[in-house]
Amino acid sequence: MSTSDDAPRPLVDQSVLDRLRDELEEEEGYSRVFVGNFIEYLPQRLGRLRLALTTGDLEGSLDAVLSLKTSSQMVGAERLAGLALDLENEIRAEARHADMAVALPRMAASYLRPITQCSRQTMHRLQAQCCPGAKR
Repeated sequence: MSTSDDAPRPLVDQSVLDRLRDELEEEEGYSRVFVGNFIEYLPQRLGRLRLALTTGDLEGSLDAVLSLKTSSQMVGAERLAGLALDLENEIRAEARHADMAVALPRMAASYLRPITQCSRQTMHRLQAQCCPGAKR
């Protein structure tokens, strides 16, 4: 497993949340709903990724990791997005020459634990920063 860059990424980039509030006109509470939806659907995204990787499903793995990366970027979950980017890059590199029925489960063993741990930390941070009343 590699990192996308040398400096550790912030768990949550507050400037992204601030920009989201501005763009979604916070007086209506849309950013809270948006972040709340991210938190609510994160376990499903992780489940899809786990299933696709462990069953050797290349197309499903790419779809799931892209969904995780993009949604994480949209709420400022930079560290989680970085882990997803690292996994995406490895999937794409291995797809050129490896037996994906073997390579994807190996990637699951390497990536799923750190992604799951980071997801939990990210959910707690987002709940504290944006949605204090959100589900835990």
